Amino acid sequence: MDYSKITQDIRTALSELLEAAQLKKEQVLVVGCSTSEVAGKKIGTASSLEIAQALMEGIYPLVREKGLYLAVQCCEHLNRALVVEEACMEKYGLEQVTVYPVQGAGGSLAYTAMKTYVNPVVVEKIQGHAGLDIGDTFIGMHLKPVAVPFRGSLKAIGEAHLTMARTRPKLIGGERARYVSC
Repeated sequence: MDYSKITQDIRTALSELLEAAQLKKEQVLVVGCSTSEVAGKKIGTASSLEIAQALMEGIYPLVREKGLYLAVQCCEHLNRALVVEEACMEKYGLEQVTVYPVQGAGGSLAYTAMKTYVNPVVVEKIQGHAGLDIGDTFIGMHLKPVAVPFRGSLKAIGEAHLTMARTRPKLIGGERARYVSC
C-alpha cells in the first residue's frame, strides 16, 4: 500500500471540499473512515493504524492551518461517537462520554486522533459544517440538517468510496420568499 499516495489524495480531496464549503474559523469538519475499506477489505475486518496515520497526515495540518475543528467519527461499536478537541466540545456545548477508542473498538482513525490531538475528548454527537466519508461509514447523522453533496476530482481514497458534503442553512418562507445564493 502506498501511504504517501493516501496522504496526498486525502489532502487533495479535503482542499477541494474546503474551497467549496468556505468554512469559517472554528467550524467543524466531520471525518468518518474505514481503514479496512481503504485497504480494499470489508468494513471492520482489516483496521490499519498505518493507513490512519497516512490519512491524519493529510487531514490534520490543513484543518489546523484553516483554524477548523476536526471531529473524527468512531465506528459503530462506539455508536459512532466522535473524537474532538476539548475546545470544540466547550465551544459547541457538547456532552463528553467516557470511552477510549482503540483499533478494534472505535476505529484506527479515531484512535489516531486520540493520539494526535492536544486535548482529545469523545462526544456522542455533533452538527458539523462539512464532512468527508471514506468507505461509506455514514457521517450524515453528524452534519447540520441540510447537507449538500460535493463532488470533487477523486472518487476514492485507496479502495474506499469517497463521499463529501458541505452544509447550508435551511431555506424557509414559502413561494414568496427570496434567497441569496447558497
